[in-house]
Amino acid sequence: MVSNSLQMAKFQNKILDKNGNQIKIGFGVGSYWRIYKSENNVEFVPELVHQIKQAIENGFVMIDGAEAYCTYEEIGIALKELNVKREDIWITDKYINWSYKKYDSTGPIFSVNRSLKIMGLDYVDMYLLHTPDITEESAGITIVEAWKQCEQLVKEGKVKNIGVSNFRVKDLEEIMKVCEIKPMCNQIEFHPYLQQQSPGIREYCFKHGIQIEAFSPLTPITKIKEGEDNPVMPILNRLAKKYGKNESQILLRWCTQLGILPLTTTSNKTRIQEYLSIFEFEMTPEEIQEIVDVKDKKFFRGWMHEFYPESVEECNAGL
Repeated sequence: MVSNSLQMAKFQNKILDKNGNQIKIGFGVGSYWRIYKSENNVEFVPELVHQIKQAIENGFVMIDGAEAYCTYEEIGIALKELNVKREDIWITDKYINWSYKKYDSTGPIFSVNRSLKIMGLDYVDMYLLHTPDITEESAGITIVEAWKQCEQLVKEGKVKNIGVSNFRVKDLEEIMKVCEIKPMCNQIEFHPYLQQQSPGIREYCFKHGIQIEAFSPLTPITKIKEGEDNPVMPILNRLAKKYGKNESQILLRWCTQLGILPLTTTSNKTRIQEYLSIFEFEMTPEEIQEIVDVKDKKFFRGWMHEFYPESVEECNAGL
């Protein structure tokens, strides 16, 4: 019997580079840097500029940024120093609700104009609503008003594509009822121990042609402490030996073979090259399913605890 996860792997990724080729993996400049800047009381990190340049020089096309990450300046300088053609790079940006209070943002239009100015760009390739918590109280606007602003940005040419992040089925339905432009993607936490960030979300996105992007795809390797139960690791070890790869490559390839676009990051040049070489091999459906089945053995959520159920039964229903 073919599982729902393998059925959904048939999804056709519509996130394409300038030549019409699917972008299958992205490089994140995420929350780590916001925390780093706060803890070290700095506003600019030269190391991050180097890291972004290194990723692009070695073959990454998609750079995943966000208002919440506070890394616009580094992205802009990296692109300028590389002197790459704008159309050769895919820049993702995200609107965060707390920009309302921090920057007096009136919504995505204000925030995009601000980010484009800092990065020195004319447009971004993808713009996401970073959280469904967009209300009059938290953001000064509603979630529908925020989406309408995103659609206006597409019409103005400042944004090429729009999507969401951390959205549940009910959040997407609220947008789908009124949208002129359907969300292209939903970026969610995804790894073997959290295969549904919220109940039914992957099935809903698959049904409506919304690409799933995965943040924290390497959680079993990066977040599970030594000595803790980590049931997927023996499987990853065995498959890594079989294919002559490492455990991180196996996890990232697992994501892509499920039709999911993983986002990862590293400052190590060798790892960058390893991440980009995951398409040199392909696991069998049985091996993909073996990792899928780990969902029943361990549940781990790294982010957004206040929004989503902590019940493995709720999240895994239907998979």
